[in-house]
Amino acid sequence: MSAKPSGDKRKKTPESAPGAVWFRAEKTSRTRPQLSHERIIATAVELLDRDGVQKLSMRRLAERLGAHATSLYWHVATKDDVLDLALDAVFAELDLPDEHSASWQGDVEAFMTGLRSVLLRHPWAAALAGSRPLLGPHALRSSEFAYTALATGGFDGVHLSSAAATITHYVIGSASSEAVWRKRSDEAATRSAVDAHLRAHIDEYPTLAGHFPLLKEDDWDAHFHRGMRLLLTGLTSSEARG
Repeated sequence: MSAKPSGDKRKKTPESAPGAVWFRAEKTSRTRPQLSHERIIATAVELLDRDGVQKLSMRRLAERLGAHATSLYWHVATKDDVLDLALDAVFAELDLPDEHSASWQGDVEAFMTGLRSVLLRHPWAAALAGSRPLLGPHALRSSEFAYTALATGGFDGVHLSSAAATITHYVIGSASSEAVWRKRSDEAATRSAVDAHLRAHIDEYPTLAGHFPLLKEDDWDAHFHRGMRLLLTGLTSSEARG
């Protein structure tokens, strides 16, 4: 997947596109750099957690680091570099077992619940994860875990790719939606207004009007787990399994 430009309408070259940071050769210096990748990434995550993706800029990041912009650009060429590195730092928080269990379904569930947890810990991360290639070492490690679990379950070839995409997209999409709703201070009022609107137009939307899910604050977990169980049931009974 590719991301839409963020505040920059100029055509991006492969060297400046999302994900490009993982293919650049690491710079070396004979002098000790003022900054480190670790400090830059940690500070970027802190700013993203506080302000979100749109408000992050190289200037603001440099100011937060107490460094000159040229020092920052020595380490990271673009804002997309920063976002890729910060997102992979989020994936680094995903705590997966060192070894797979006897149940491939259990491993898939561990991947899905763990990924959801870290994405919700950083509300900007889910939407960003759905908009760019996930090629950092920690993201690839988590993908390797999920692919191996599904391969153990009997999926291979294009069916393995489809199964992995299904579980990953479900987690990213649901976490992105939840993060957006949880930012609203009037979530309950908004849902009530939507419900009233649907009921007022029940002739046009009879099914929606009768079943619109008025989620309570503590119902997000149950909503996610119901969907996950439906997915796992479908995967388990799939004819695509070898």
